[in-house]
Parts: sequence; structure tokens; C-alpha cells
Amino acid sequence: MAGQIYNAIQTIIQQKSRGNEVIAGSIRTKMILKGINITKYTPTSPDDPAIMQKVREVGSEFGIRI
Repeated sequence: MAGQIYNAIQTIIQQKSRGNEVIAGSIRTKMILKGINITKYTPTSPDDPAIMQKVREVGSEFGIRI
């Protein structure tokens, strides 16, 4: 199923930032620093299990279960 990484990234950003664009930017930056190139993933991108695991770890750090 394509797009799971994109959806997980968007879920983390939306839930943690709650509409605050400054916090959303900080979350995006943290994901980039963790090795997740958020601009690379779209709703049609193929899913990579290793990247999905990284996204889950970042979500876990923010207290969000993916």
C-alpha cells in the first residue's frame, strides 16, 4: 500500500502541532535530522519498511502511536 509514510508524517505533524505552524516547522526539522526526508514522500510514494520504522520512532518520541 503506497502512501503510508506520507500519512504517518502528516499525522505526527498535525497531532503534535495542533495547527501551530512554528511547532509544525520544528517537527519537520526534527524528522529531517533523524534522516527522514519529508519532502520526498507523497500519497503515491512506495513504502519503505526502514523509513516507516524511523517515522514510528519519531512519533513515539512525541507520544504519538502510528
